Amino acid sequence: MVSRKREIAKVTVEIFGGKYVIKGPEDPDYIQLLADRVDQKMQELSIKCPNLGVSKLAILTAINLADELSKLQEDYDQLVNLLEEKKRVGSFDGETGHRFKRSQAT
Repeated sequence: MVSRKREIAKVTVEIFGGKYVIKGPEDPDYIQLLADRVDQKMQELSIKCPNLGVSKLAILTAINLADELSKLQEDYDQLVNLLEEKKRVGSFDGETGHRFKRSQAT
C-alpha cells in the first residue's frame, strides 16, 4: 500500500492587524478563508466592545465561534436523526423490513 503524505501548507494571514504564519494540511485558500472569518468576527466584536484588549477580544471571539459551531452541530444532529427516522418510517414495512412503494393518488 502506498502511503501518501498530505503536503503541509504554510500561509501568512492577517487577523486583527497582526500577521500570523499558519501551517496545516488544508488548502491555503481554505486556511485564508478561516483566518478571514476570525478577523471579521474580531472586528465585529471590537465595535460592540471597544474597551476590550486584544487577548480578551480573542477569547470572546473564540467563545462566539464555539457557540456557533455547537449550535450548528446540534442542528446537524437533529437533521440526521430526522432523516434516519423518515427513512425508517417511510421506506420500510415495519413487520417484514422489506421496501414497499407507496401508492400515488391520481
